Amino acid sequence: MSQVISKKGDKKTKSNPVCGKVLATGLKIFGDTWTLFIVNSLSTGEKRFCELQREVGDLNPVTLTSRLKKLQSEGFVDRKMESIDRLSVSYVLTKKGRGMLPVLRKIESFAKQYI
Repeated sequence: MSQVISKKGDKKTKSNPVCGKVLATGLKIFGDTWTLFIVNSLSTGEKRFCELQREVGDLNPVTLTSRLKKLQSEGFVDRKMESIDRLSVSYVLTKKGRGMLPVLRKIESFAKQYI
């Protein structure tokens, strides 16, 4: 593994390009404005679209749909369809999605402490 050395002021710091790529990928997934709010809402359990929309707040349906599709395609959310009297669609975090919760809680903790 190669390391890049950059100069900051008088100090030299080492950065790992592999970690940088991983971080960039993570930020692409969770850096969207509403994505973390959606994950947070789903952290309490399965939700229907209208429940998510109410809990997340000022989010238009097109954006919510887009974020949910992205989270589905990345394997963080499952879309469940049931047909009892009428078609019912709900969303739930996958194991991979629940793996994001400790990071989300750390962000919340950091914000409470420093912001």
